[in-house]
Amino acid sequence: MKSIIQMRNKLLFGFALFGILLGIGTAYVLGIQSKPQPPAFKPASNPYKRGIYASGVIETVQTSGANVNIYPEVSGTVVNILVTEGQQVQAGAPLFILENSVQRSTAEQQKAQMESAQAQIAVAKATLKNLQDQFSKQKASWILDSRSVSKDALDTAENAVNIAQANLESTQKQYQAASKSYQTSNAILAKYAIKAVKGGTILSINTAVGSYISSQGVYDTYTGGFLPVLVMGNLQGNLAVRCYVDEILIHRIPDPSQMRATMLIHGTELSVPLKFVRVQPNVSPKIELSNKRTERVDVRVLPVLFSFEKPKGVSIYPGQLVDVYIGEQTAVTH
Repeated sequence: MKSIIQMRNKLLFGFALFGILLGIGTAYVLGIQSKPQPPAFKPASNPYKRGIYASGVIETVQTSGANVNIYPEVSGTVVNILVTEGQQVQAGAPLFILENSVQRSTAEQQKAQMESAQAQIAVAKATLKNLQDQFSKQKASWILDSRSVSKDALDTAENAVNIAQANLESTQKQYQAASKSYQTSNAILAKYAIKAVKGGTILSINTAVGSYISSQGVYDTYTGGFLPVLVMGNLQGNLAVRCYVDEILIHRIPDPSQMRATMLIHGTELSVPLKFVRVQPNVSPKIELSNKRTERVDVRVLPVLFSFEKPKGVSIYPGQLVDVYIGEQTAVTH
């Protein structure tokens, strides 16, 4: 009995000692500070002594405004898309075609009405000519001998000429109305083939063959909003960056003649010098970067546009977010 108690005490002491050692070891291991991983790329730093920071979005160069958002003037189902994303198109090039059977039928009916009115004009002219000839003969005979033609018959012939003249004028007006209706229908029919107003590059196509689109654009099932059917820009030559300066930093924006700016691309250590283009003189809520109209925004920003030459060997596309620093002097060398 005594030996059993001694054995039990030894086991309890052993378990206690093991627990103490395990606790000390765990505390030691958990207390070791792991070495932080090096950053994937060098964080953006201000290259100017008194530079200000702004978030930017890369865009295509436009003389005014931003990218060209294309919406149809009529509604319909897309039956053919004639361009692809990234394609360079010229002004007047067809982009996509909508189903137009109803409007084409209407235009054909109005064309038939116009041709019918034109034929009626020819008949009315021939009738008028015939009645005028008859009246001229009867009047000439009446002048030579008033007894050869009665005054009543002469007046009837003259009235017939006047009626034929009025009928011709009415028919001509009907033709003009039918012609205008046909021209209007033909103009509307032409709107079912959407063409490029100016040359540029197709940046995105937000529809597909079989989709229904309207003058509001294309309904996006993911965002629940409407998107433009096509977006066009200018990828020939330089690109642009639209940066948004916080309202509390607007007073620190340098004079354009002294302004210097540098763009830093996310994920790289590349810095690109920028050339000032213009200031969009309208301070607006900062929703451009999130594209959420229902978001409550208390910060307002001033858009400033710069252009830059696309670096070789670097993939840069419109819509890409970048960091922009604006200063009054050249970059400081370290």
